[in-house]
Amino acid sequence: MFFDFGAGEIVGLAVLAMVLVGPDKLPQFAVQAAKFVKKVRGLATTATNELKDNLGPGFEDLKPADLNPKTFMKKQIESVLDEGQPKPKVRPENKIDPDLL
Repeated sequence: MFFDFGAGEIVGLAVLAMVLVGPDKLPQFAVQAAKFVKKVRGLATTATNELKDNLGPGFEDLKPADLNPKTFMKKQIESVLDEGQPKPKVRPENKIDPDLL
């Protein structure tokens, strides 16, 4: 489904929440949890947009995953290796005209 959680794990978490919170307080708890997740997503989006604005032109398509040092280094190394090697020329395939057969 999402974040590598399966349906069985989500059902298990729901049952655990009912036991720990109780069925009468569960709706209030769910609303508070949803508000918290919405607030965290808003903060992350705001931070990403501010970072894009501060970096200037050329970074409009910046994604938070691009800021991971491992991903950044991998992209830089791949771009350098791609520049150093000439691309092989693609030879057109020889096609036989079906009318000649």
